[in-house]
Amino acid sequence: MYPSAPPDAYNKFSTGAPPTAPPPAAYQQHGAVNMNPSRPGAALRTWSTGLFHCMDDPGNCLITCLCPCITFGQIADIVDKGTCCEFVISSPPLSFLTACYANHPKILPGNSPLQNQKSNLDFAACIASGLIYGLICASTGMGCLYSCLYRSRLRAEYDLEEGECPDFLVHCCCEHLALCQEYRELKNRGFDLGIGWDANMDRQRRGVASGTVMGAPATPLGMIR
Repeated sequence: MYPSAPPDAYNKFSTGAPPTAPPPAAYQQHGAVNMNPSRPGAALRTWSTGLFHCMDDPGNCLITCLCPCITFGQIADIVDKGTCCEFVISSPPLSFLTACYANHPKILPGNSPLQNQKSNLDFAACIASGLIYGLICASTGMGCLYSCLYRSRLRAEYDLEEGECPDFLVHCCCEHLALCQEYRELKNRGFDLGIGWDANMDRQRRGVASGTVMGAPATPLGMIR
């Protein structure tokens, strides 16, 4: 009965296609904020062994359980890069160590007199650091207050992650386990903690680092095939 409307009858007031929304990239270029910035700790490395993996080195585990002063002294000598002897051995209460090793030097075969002298100083510095740690433990029972400082310095030197607990709590609650973990970390990085810092540097200069660059990132044991 009624004539049909032409196809363009409803479009005669239209101004064209509706405007399209700007692409997401154009919006992000004008004031968009990154809600997930990179954290400063994202580049931190994991420890080569876990805190409870003390049986990866049973010998060190036994020594640390019986006399943690030895393990701490070895760690302190490497972390201090052999400089602890400058202020520890020269102190009057511990000056007897220098005199002792001056009168009874430790002679290693194949070493020059200068190398033997450095080895003696490293050995004396190791004993001095361990003795200070032992005195703190014996007098206050809080050797963790001293040893946790070296854990922090070790992490800062090699960009190691702190983990869920701060260094103080790790040493306060798991002192022996923490010392064993720090010992293994330095050992896995190519250091021989039994010969001291100067002897390790001499080995590195001579290329006798057992195929490992000292201080290089250690490969976690779980990744070794």
